[in-house]
Amino acid sequence: MFNFRDLSRVTKTFRFELGPLKARGVPAILLGVSGIVASVGFARLLAENPAALSETIREATRFMGVLRGESTLQLQSPDDR
Repeated sequence: MFNFRDLSRVTKTFRFELGPLKARGVPAILLGVSGIVASVGFARLLAENPAALSETIREATRFMGVLRGESTLQLQSPDDR
C-alpha cells in the first residue's frame, strides 16, 4: 500500500533556487514543471516560425533591459526634435 508520509518526505527534498527566487517541496516541483512546459512551447514556436527568431531575441533583450532598469532609446517624432 502507498504511504503518504513517504511522499511527503520525498517532496520536501526538492529545492529550486534561482537568484532571489527560492522554493522547496511542491512549489519547487511546480516551478520546475512550468519551466519545462514554457521552454517546450518556446521551442515549438521557433520551430514553426524560424524567421521570428531575430525579432524574438531583439525583443527579449529589450525586455531584460527594462527589467534591469536600464534606459531604453525612445523613438521621437519629427515634431519632438
